[in-house]
Order: sequence, then C-alpha cells, then structure tokens
Amino acid sequence: MSSGKKEEIVSFKADSHLIKALNRVPNRSEFIRTAVLEALGNLCPLCNGNGILTPGQKDHWDRFARNHKLVECRKCHATYLKCEADRT
Repeated sequence: MSSGKKEEIVSFKADSHLIKALNRVPNRSEFIRTAVLEALGNLCPLCNGNGILTPGQKDHWDRFARNHKLVECRKCHATYLKCEADRT
C-alpha cells in the first residue's frame, strides 16, 4: 500500500474451520485484504450491506418496484432486477 497512510491492524473472530482454511493460504493478509475489498465492492447500494432499509429507502424501493421485478437468469441463475419496460 503506497498511499502514504498509516496502516492499522484489524482483527476478527473466526471458528476453527475458517482458521484451518486460512492457515493453508500462503499470504493470509493479502488474501483477507482482497476478500474484504471485493466484498465492499459488492454491497447493496440501498442498504450498504446491512440488509435493512430505512423507511425512506423502503418508500423509494416500493415506487421503483412497481415497474421492476426480480428475475432469475436462465444461464447463471443469478437474481437480478428487470425493468418491465425492457423487452429484451
């Protein structure tokens, strides 16, 4: 990390299965940093990963959901939002 910022140590609790798996990773610190950054890049844009919408966010979601639905991709089975106006 060459950003010039002071690095800090972060710790977390892990069960024995996770510890055993991490012990097999050659560079645990880099692996964990990469995994955390990847996870942060995939947070829900509405709830920021906490799984709960505020009342205001829920109101906006309800209006958005009137013209959009959750569908499953036939190829990869991922769930995604589809606009009802999109005919593709």
